[in-house]
Amino acid sequence: MTKKKAHKPGSATIAQNKRARHEYFIEQEYEAGLSLQGWEVKSLRAGKANISDSYVVLKDGEAYLFGATFQPLTVASSHVVCEPMRTRKLLLNQRELATLFGRVNRDGYTVVALSLYWKNAWVKVKIGVAKGKKEFDKRTDIKDREWQVSKERIMKHANR
Repeated sequence: MTKKKAHKPGSATIAQNKRARHEYFIEQEYEAGLSLQGWEVKSLRAGKANISDSYVVLKDGEAYLFGATFQPLTVASSHVVCEPMRTRKLLLNQRELATLFGRVNRDGYTVVALSLYWKNAWVKVKIGVAKGKKEFDKRTDIKDREWQVSKERIMKHANR
């Protein structure tokens, strides 16, 4: 009889790009694999990743993650050259790549990395097709968020 591991929700997340949802309207989301080197996987297991300034570059029929920082561990091998800001290839289907190319080239969208997480033994990146927000859109979102908080507070005191 085998026991299943208790999965804690949110424990598989390595890094999130919280600024992306503030700066952009996310139209569509995709899950992509990530081509990594050995030291990068060890670094991700230690949770030393930052994707807040990262975005996806589409060129030559391929997608690349640009601007993500994976800090090398101090115990990494001495004969491997560790480059923290290396451009990493994203693994997507041809159909998904064609859709991304069409949206970015024709409609003026951009592709940003939203989160980095473990799925079984594989590292996955959630990327989003996004359109930039204007300043008044950001203010509207802040007002809505504040209204939700105050509404919850009112309801909490009304139910006592």
